[in-house]
Amino acid sequence: MAFLQDITLGRYVRAESPIHRLDPRTKFLSTLALMIAALSSPHIPPLLLFCAFLGVAIPLSGLPPTMALKNLRPFIWLFFFTFALHALLTPGRLLWPIPYTDFAITREGLIRGAFFTLRLAAVVVTAALMTLTTAPLELTEGLERLLNPLRRFGFPAHELAMMVTISLRFIPVLIDEAERLRKAQLARGADFSGGPIRRARSLIPLLVPLFVSAFDRADRLALAMESRCYRGGVERTSYHELRFARGDLIAGLTVLTVVLAIRTLPDHWPF
Repeated sequence: MAFLQDITLGRYVRAESPIHRLDPRTKFLSTLALMIAALSSPHIPPLLLFCAFLGVAIPLSGLPPTMALKNLRPFIWLFFFTFALHALLTPGRLLWPIPYTDFAITREGLIRGAFFTLRLAAVVVTAALMTLTTAPLELTEGLERLLNPLRRFGFPAHELAMMVTISLRFIPVLIDEAERLRKAQLARGADFSGGPIRRARSLIPLLVPLFVSAFDRADRLALAMESRCYRGGVERTSYHELRFARGDLIAGLTVLTVVLAIRTLPDHWPF
């Protein structure tokens, strides 16, 4: 379970960078637009442009590239399954038949598998980059401000923003709790080694105490919010008012240019 420590989704890393200084609304809308563009990209050339943009954005965040890229490790099995599924099931020029089966690896399957795998990886890194550079309170306030126009129709903007933020913040908390439980069981003689099936079975004893701990933390959080007279939907002020700056305009125009380029880039693939 050491790979769980590679998940930085929900963790905020303080730094001085152009991306950290952006308004959370700009970061949220930019992330959403980029993820939609990546998932709707039909060909490899636009996706390579998206990856090149990420290659510029990660250094601009002031964070080590490994911090954003290590989020890919927990999804290795998903990437492998996606690649293998397309490599075996996509019809095309035959490369390597699988003995004693009706499956075969095709040239088009390899290209298609690499495309979908790269697309998933780009989405994971994009989401991780936003949470690494946006403080939880900023994310809550930014999301609430974006949803505020819907409040006149009875939409619970503040409650939804709070739920999203708490969910993101609980991810690293549960990961740390799972690692603590794993070390406690290792000290009692538990064995988490072996093949995938044996390792999966050894994780079952961790699930019950992990769920109990999660419910306990949620209960304590609810009590803490009630003791501070928290009421959802009540008009509240902020110590730091959100304001769009010139950097937000530049970032928004840059993201818009990248999204339009992804959608309009011709489908020319050299192979």
